[in-house]
Amino acid sequence: MQALLEIQKQLLPDMIDVLKKRYTILHHIQVTGIVGRRTLASSLDMTERVLRSEVDFLKAQGLLEVESFGMRVSEAGSRLLAELEPMIKELFGLSDLEKTILETFKLQQVIVVPGDSDSSPYTKKELGRAGATALRRMAQEAGVIAVTGGSTMAETASHLAPTGPLKASLFVPARGGLGESVEMQANTIASTMAKKTGGQYRLLHVPDHLAEEAYQSLIQDPNIKEILAVVREARIIVHGIGEAIVMAKRRKLDAETTRQLQADGALAEAFGYYFDREGRVVHKMPTVGLRLEDILGTRTLAVAGGRSKGESIAAVLRFGHQHVLVTDEAAAVEMLKHAGRREDGMSG
Repeated sequence: MQALLEIQKQLLPDMIDVLKKRYTILHHIQVTGIVGRRTLASSLDMTERVLRSEVDFLKAQGLLEVESFGMRVSEAGSRLLAELEPMIKELFGLSDLEKTILETFKLQQVIVVPGDSDSSPYTKKELGRAGATALRRMAQEAGVIAVTGGSTMAETASHLAPTGPLKASLFVPARGGLGESVEMQANTIASTMAKKTGGQYRLLHVPDHLAEEAYQSLIQDPNIKEILAVVREARIIVHGIGEAIVMAKRRKLDAETTRQLQADGALAEAFGYYFDREGRVVHKMPTVGLRLEDILGTRTLAVAGGRSKGESIAAVLRFGHQHVLVTDEAAAVEMLKHAGRREDGMSG
């Protein structure tokens, strides 16, 4: 395929540009669901006149359905997008990024979507769609699936659909709630995933951050013990990755703990653990939920993107127990900048 693309770039460069443009329009509509022309033109930074011409062409080809309330991708359009995806990854250079990250961090699979979810809501949606697809592929049989909170996890949940194994699965929160907006809490995301797939769910009604005494008391409660036993049976964990200090503030950690995290070189947070540049755990929360020893017996799917998180994602991957990563182009490029960096000041 690569050889054919190179020939086309040389002999028909305009065709490649048109292909990219029409694919981007179709793909944006698919991820958004239903969208109006003006909104789409603004999102793609395209004039309405140019977009109108492309939409008319795609509609004539049977790839788009245009109604008074907006546009949506037809079944034929969805099939075409699926068939085009490998070629588009080559055209955008994403295949090379995926391969390099997979080999650098010794992962089983890497999926890179175009863009930067720090600045593009569309990229965040695409990250969620790709995360949902990855989960469907990972879940080959029924089981317990633990999920963490956050906006990317919420987006992943919104793109799920029923499949045999997922319909028979049980979704649980990986840990308690952060006390932030309900939509982004692990409990809500677990229930959304279950409703989207037709599966079952259990909730963990405890705060995420507890004083040691309260933590020890809670884990002795029979009801908490029972749900914790279920959570720790998880065979798949779907989680986001956060920047350490950002997450410390979200958790409202005290100033002394935050200073200690900085002194210890904490760069990243995932499932209640803080990691330094080498992937070492430098701090753990007294959290009601999954423990590190539980995580080691699972398959993990990390869904995280945005240029600002590139170094944090690299830190968690160095911990060495990640299987599948879904990220975006900006984070992937940033990750590779830090891929060879070590404490002695070497950089790759």
